[in-house]
Amino acid sequence: MTTHAARRARARRSELGARSVLNLELVSQETSTKVTQHPPAEPANQDFFIERAGVRCAGAHLIIDLYDADKLDELELIEQTLRKCVEVAGATLLHIHLHPFESSGGVSGVAVLAESHISIHTWPELRYAALDIFMCGQARPERCIEVLLEAFAPRRVAIEELLRGRV
Repeated sequence: MTTHAARRARARRSELGARSVLNLELVSQETSTKVTQHPPAEPANQDFFIERAGVRCAGAHLIIDLYDADKLDELELIEQTLRKCVEVAGATLLHIHLHPFESSGGVSGVAVLAESHISIHTWPELRYAALDIFMCGQARPERCIEVLLEAFAPRRVAIEELLRGRV
């Protein structure tokens, strides 16, 4: 490849990279109420797609922040809580992996589900926990909220719902 051709190829890759960044920024600016129109798609496992507020999507993803919460360093309680969340949501547990951090007492972990996952990250020294609950199919992720409130008794909770994979 000539030097000139190599420069053109690098410039083209750079231009494509800039477009990708721009597209990502545009996607991140969409509000959760905006519905992007797409041609009808036929997902491989269409039965796992859900409809929420009139929108067909891959699943509901809850982003949950617990503030001024208790027992965020209790590994056994965290595992029991994740298991109870799976049960009340009607999901199928495949695997749980929790990792305790000795330095802070925090825990990071995930419950892998046939319907997706529940992840947790705790900062007991700040009395804060971040959870992601993403489920598709007939599972009901919103049912996990009461379980989390009971287990960790947060004084404040912030919850956002994202509809993933809108079709």
